[in-house]
Amino acid sequence: MKFMLGCTVVMSAVANGAAYGQSATQLAPIVITATKDATSTIGTLPEEYAGGQVAKGARLGLLGNRDFMETPFNVTGYTSQAIEDQGAQTVGEVMDNDPSVRNTHSAGGLLDSFYIRGFPVGEGNAGEIAFDGVYGIAPTYRVFTDYAERVEVLKGPTAFLYGISPNSAVGGTINIVPKRALDEDLTRLTTDYASDFQGGVHVDMSRRFGDERQFGIRLNGSVHGGDAPIDDQTRDFYVGALALDYQGDNLRATLDIIGQRETFDAPQRPFFQTTGLIVPSAPDGSLNVQEPWEWSKSADRSVLGRVEYDLTDDMTWFGAVGGGNSHVHRLFGLPTILNSAGDVSITPQNAVFDVDRLTAETGIRTKFDTGPISHTMTLQASYLHQSLDRAIVSGTAQLSNIYDPVRRIEQFVADPSSVPKVSEARLSGVGLSDTLSMLDERVQLILGGRFQQIDSKNFNTATGAVSSSSDEDALTPLVGLVVRPWEEVSFYANYAQGLSIGDTAPTTAINAGETLAPYKTTQYEIGTKIDLGQIAMTVSAFQIEKPFGQLEPSGSGQLFTAGGEQRNRGIEFNLFGEVTDDLRLLGGLVLMDGELTNTSSAAIHGKRPIGVPKIQANIGAEWDASFLEGLTLTAKVIHTGEQYINTTNTLKIPFWTRFDLGARYKTEIETRPVTFRASVENVFDKDYWSGVASFSTIAQGAPRTFKVSMTTDF
Repeated sequence: MKFMLGCTVVMSAVANGAAYGQSATQLAPIVITATKDATSTIGTLPEEYAGGQVAKGARLGLLGNRDFMETPFNVTGYTSQAIEDQGAQTVGEVMDNDPSVRNTHSAGGLLDSFYIRGFPVGEGNAGEIAFDGVYGIAPTYRVFTDYAERVEVLKGPTAFLYGISPNSAVGGTINIVPKRALDEDLTRLTTDYASDFQGGVHVDMSRRFGDERQFGIRLNGSVHGGDAPIDDQTRDFYVGALALDYQGDNLRATLDIIGQRETFDAPQRPFFQTTGLIVPSAPDGSLNVQEPWEWSKSADRSVLGRVEYDLTDDMTWFGAVGGGNSHVHRLFGLPTILNSAGDVSITPQNAVFDVDRLTAETGIRTKFDTGPISHTMTLQASYLHQSLDRAIVSGTAQLSNIYDPVRRIEQFVADPSSVPKVSEARLSGVGLSDTLSMLDERVQLILGGRFQQIDSKNFNTATGAVSSSSDEDALTPLVGLVVRPWEEVSFYANYAQGLSIGDTAPTTAINAGETLAPYKTTQYEIGTKIDLGQIAMTVSAFQIEKPFGQLEPSGSGQLFTAGGEQRNRGIEFNLFGEVTDDLRLLGGLVLMDGELTNTSSAAIHGKRPIGVPKIQANIGAEWDASFLEGLTLTAKVIHTGEQYINTTNTLKIPFWTRFDLGARYKTEIETRPVTFRASVENVFDKDYWSGVASFSTIAQGAPRTFKVSMTTDF
């Protein structure tokens, strides 16, 4: 049976020539810690970094698990310890720690949506989060943390590593590493409460069985409900996750089953903005223009099976298959801001969404040497099918105000008579990578490419006929270089491409309904990583160029072509670890310069893209109090610069800064470990627009929120 190697290999080199009387040059030793072997991913979770908030490595899709110092990307893996200590119930809340990411949907809404490096992650998330390295498993609209051992964020285009994402995100990928059975049995109970009157309980159980404890089971379940800090809003959610695993001599397998439900009364929506008007100041975060008679119900079910088999000591076959369904039924309005006084028009809609997903992958990962060069090579084939059924019945527009919500008369809006298919996509590909290690692994070169096939269709909801389609293929290459001259320092660079389904020509174009060829997004990035053992720092500079469609004059009409480009340049600085034995830091700073280039319209040429601030900063600190053993005090600051919400840069939301404070106390009660936690988010009750959400809407920031919890191990 394979176990963690837990071995440390120390390598040094002495320059030739000492025997001839020349001075000998001894290179500083590099320490490499191996986790099992380079061809396996099951049971090889990277260790935690000092302080326990982030991991030393991450899962990089096709490349498998890699140490962060040997990775030619900016990647961060947030641990379950960080998630628990923060009291983060959703992935969106975990992203409050990352300076390169912003959760831009309304705090009291039914989904999370993200911007990474200034690019939106799909429209309203929409299945863009990977689970155990593949798309198509994580719930479509909101991902809870009950079943997450790690939440990893890889910045930049990842089409080569993960395949094309379901809705063509190019700024980065968020990956959920599922919880697995631990070596030691665990029974953990957490009870929590949040303002106004939102409470719940979470149970986490882990067991291993068998003569060699080769069978594992991890069960997570939670129930929450009550009044939210948003006026008139109640929220209930239920999560259940079962993770099974088998660790044999040559065979390893896992099975994940996830189910979750979430219901809202008076769920919040982002606001549309009437063109040409000044954006009004953000209202009180607790105010809600939605009515108690408006509601939303969502349910998600998914399953993923994964297997690995060692064909030889240096070659492993792997495969995975799974899928899921997301169902949403809601009755609530789309608010549009009408003027600077905050008047809004809201049209109730009875809407049903069904998203079905099927995913599969298989491949071989092997390692071998050719002279002084070591290779780790992976060949992988992947497939993802996703379809969307949708129907919407609209009511009559009603008026309200963001500063003084009006009690609107309840409307009856009938359920849709049918829910037709509106789109489907089949995304398949074959990827090949080779990681070449030289000079005692001081130099690592990653070369690879993924050939991808895109077959997407949009349907006429009345007739069921195909209204537009795309059947194209493309090759997305990757070149990554890591140079590690000293154990503590790593230099890296990458050239990567993202892939997006082409835009569809609007009805005003002479080629209306035509879907353009896939867009290739190009990234250039260089960076430096410094690991001092207890604290680490990374600095990276990047440029991402993403094409988009635009209308250009052609004869007597306008032709829709791929001509425009959004170019985001930025510098990222990240810091994590222990400054001292009792002080930990986590956060960073991002400076971005976004620009619309190669546009046919002078009105938008050279303008800043929608939702791209010049600065984003997060810094969190934890201090173990010297005056009381077991007490830890925490603080966090989140800052986001101003953002434009239209391409002509005439409408923008101002910068905002949020402060969070917290404390936790670890003790024992009747020999059982107990942790008490308390926190206040948005301490000064700042009113702010949190960011630009789907379709250039603006999202209302969360009000001051109090949270308390107690965790006990049995």
